[in-house]
Amino acid sequence: MIILYLSVIIFNFLALYTNKRLTGSQVLHIWSFTITFQLMFDVFIDLKYKGYWYFTQGIDWVGLPAYTILIPPVNVIFLNWFPYGSSLIKRVGYFVVWEFFLLLYEMIAKLPEPWGYFRYGWWNIWYSFCINPLLLCTVLLYYKWVLRLERKTLNNV
Repeated sequence: MIILYLSVIIFNFLALYTNKRLTGSQVLHIWSFTITFQLMFDVFIDLKYKGYWYFTQGIDWVGLPAYTILIPPVNVIFLNWFPYGSSLIKRVGYFVVWEFFLLLYEMIAKLPEPWGYFRYGWWNIWYSFCINPLLLCTVLLYYKWVLRLERKTLNNV
């Protein structure tokens, strides 16, 4: 639990104070998308298939920060620091660094309470290794879609 609350403070601080690229509207889009996507994913993996959970299996209030204010600022940081317009090597390297960070964070979050809050059922780190790049690509594609919609709207005004 300690890691969850420290992470929420640190990630939100970093997202707020290092963001130089995303507008308030884009941050709101990413935040809303992240919460929605995470809840949809976790309904199946956590509740239906018991793959992993936060604190205890099932729905509980103590896990609410993990669903609502932990991952959205991480996605804002990811998008803000993304090397747009750089070579493919730099973009792939950026994904590799983030994959390492996410896997390391997951291992730390699995520490016993009172430190950790993340628990495995049948899930393991290799599933995360495989799915993290897909999730990061999904966030990146969603952000690019938002940018395209904003440009289209500005052109129609």
